[in-house]
Amino acid sequence: MICHSWKRSFSSSTRAKTSNLLGLYPQPPITFTHGTKSTLFDTASKKYLDFNSGIAVNALGHNDPDVVEAIRDQAGKLIHLSNLYRNEYGDKCATMLVNGLVGTEDFRKKWWGEADNCKVFFCNSGTEANEAAIKFARKMARVRNAESPATGILSFSNAFHGRSMGALSATPNLKYQAPFAPLVPGFSTSPYNDITALDAVDWSSICGVILEPMQGEGGVFPVKPEFLKALRERCDSVGAMLIFDEIQCGVGRSGKMYMHQWGTVCPDILSLAKPLANGLPMGAVVLRETVAKNIKPGDHGTTFGGGPLATRVACVVLEKVGKPEFLKHVETVSALLFERLHALHAKYPSIIKEVRGKGLLVGLELQGGAVASRFVELCLLHGDMLVISAGSNTVRMAPPLVITEDEIKYACSVFEKVAGVLEAEVKK
Repeated sequence: MICHSWKRSFSSSTRAKTSNLLGLYPQPPITFTHGTKSTLFDTASKKYLDFNSGIAVNALGHNDPDVVEAIRDQAGKLIHLSNLYRNEYGDKCATMLVNGLVGTEDFRKKWWGEADNCKVFFCNSGTEANEAAIKFARKMARVRNAESPATGILSFSNAFHGRSMGALSATPNLKYQAPFAPLVPGFSTSPYNDITALDAVDWSSICGVILEPMQGEGGVFPVKPEFLKALRERCDSVGAMLIFDEIQCGVGRSGKMYMHQWGTVCPDILSLAKPLANGLPMGAVVLRETVAKNIKPGDHGTTFGGGPLATRVACVVLEKVGKPEFLKHVETVSALLFERLHALHAKYPSIIKEVRGKGLLVGLELQGGAVASRFVELCLLHGDMLVISAGSNTVRMAPPLVITEDEIKYACSVFEKVAGVLEAEVKK
C-alpha cells in the first residue's frame, strides 16, 4: 500500500512557516490569495483548478460578481443586528428556501402544506443546523407524549453530521468520536441502505432519524429510494421525525435544488449549510408545519444566525442556483464527468473499484493498494488541481457548480495521468 504525506511530497523549503494556528488540518505548503470561478491563484500567481470548492461550499465559484457586490453593498449598510430585531433579508431568504423545497409537484405541496406555514431557523454552520434538528425532534416527542417521550436518535453507518457533541454522537466513526467520549446518550446506528436491518431497531424508543440522502464525508454513497420509503413508513408508524441532512448534497449540487427531490419521500426536517452563502458561514433548518407550530419562543436560539449579510448573500445564491438553466448545466457537466470517470474505471480496474455519486458530488473509490490521499497529492503535483478524499478510500469531487465542460475534460485528463502513476507505484 502506497501512502505519502504532504511533508514528504514537497521540499522543506516550500513548506509554510510555523504558525499559531491550531494544527488540525494537514495542508499542502501553498498559500492562496484569490480566485475566479473554478480557478485559484497562489502567492506566485500560479493557477490551480479547484475541484473541491471549499468542501462543496463555493457553489458559484470564487469571486462571483453578484456575491461580491452583495457583500460590498451590505457591509456598508448593516452587518449584524441579532435576532431581537428583523432585518431586511431574513424573511426573503426563508421564503426562497421554502419555495424551492415545496416546488410545483402536487405531492410535495400536499406534504409541506401551505408554504407560509413552513418555517426556517437560521444558524451559522452544518453542525449547528443538525444540533437544532435533533433538539426539534426531541421536542416533538414531548409534544406527543409528555409523560414518557421517546428520546432516541437513529443515524447510519458512514454518516457524518458534524463535530459538536450532539451531531458527533450521530456520526458513528471512532476516529471522530473516541477522543471525546462519553458522547450524548440516546444515539444508535443502523447500516445505511439496509432495509432488513431496520427490523432490529427498537422503534418505540426513536424520536428522530437523521440521514444524508447522499453521504459525502463517509465516501459519497447515494441513498436507495426504497430505503427512504422504508424509513418514512417506520417513522410515521411511531411519530418519529425524519431528518434529511443535505448540508453537503443540497442546494443544486445533485442537479436538483435538493437531493431528495430526485425521489418522492419528503422529510419532516431539512438541514442545510455549506453552499447557502457561497463561503460566508451560514446554516438553516427547514421545518414542516406540523413541527414548526410546536417550536415556541425560547426553545432554541442563535446570536449570529440569519444576519443581514449572510441572508442577503444567500438570496443571491438561491436565486441563481434555483434557475432551471443553472440546474440543467449541473446535469450536463455531471454527465460528462461520469462518462469520463467510467472510462477511467474501465482502463484502470485494478486500482479503481467504483464510481458513484450524483450531480457534482462524485466519489472514485480506490482499491488494490492505491490510496485516496496519494491520488489527491498526485493531482496537485501533476495537474495543479485540488481534490479531496473521503471515507472508504474514496477520492471526493465537489467542484463549483459553475465548472465548465473544458475544465471537466482537463480534470479527467489529470485523473488519467494520476491513475497511471498510481498504478505503476502500486506494482513496484
